[in-house]
Amino acid sequence: MLNNVLGKKVGMTQIFAPNGKIFPVTVIDIADLFVTQIKTTQNEGYSALQLGILRNRYKKKSFSVDWLKNKKKYFCFLREVLIEVSDSVNFTLGQKINFDGLGLQTEDIVKVTGTSKGQGYQGVVKRWGFGGGPDSHGSNFHRRPGAIGSLRTQGEVIKGKKLPGQKGNDKITVQGLKIIHIDKENSSLFVKGAVPGKNASLVTICKQG
Repeated sequence: MLNNVLGKKVGMTQIFAPNGKIFPVTVIDIADLFVTQIKTTQNEGYSALQLGILRNRYKKKSFSVDWLKNKKKYFCFLREVLIEVSDSVNFTLGQKINFDGLGLQTEDIVKVTGTSKGQGYQGVVKRWGFGGGPDSHGSNFHRRPGAIGSLRTQGEVIKGKKLPGQKGNDKITVQGLKIIHIDKENSSLFVKGAVPGKNASLVTICKQG
């Protein structure tokens, strides 16, 4: 059984419970997920599966061994997930992963890892929430960071100082999310709350506890 699985973030929606309560959920697509490599303790020193998500243009085609010879052409994402040594015999190369091979069920608590949206190079006001200076005429401060080496020997800048730079595009893990619903027909998970990343980006779902 797999407790870790890859998926593509579809987007957010909402689900109505039988009592009328509304839950905001993120839809994660785990369809077209194939085993592209099996790593064992004898060969690589650890037990893991390399999983690949098939590109959209090949979704209606049957699996071919040629896909494994040129993985980057046929798979848009390739990532490893660790498994127990005893579970490696349950998987074969080219096997398509479905819900029968997953250890995820409704009401399970999971953590989701993804890459946050990149927002480019930003100043301290947008990146760190600085208040900035006066906006009135005559001020030359406005949205600048201000002095960065005051009261330090030779103007030394303290490590970790909040300065302009790249905002977003970070690996983020959100823990304590609950699986509200599983759509086996469309191979989709409905996870309560928001997960990092833009739509169609790669996320990793890992069972907690």
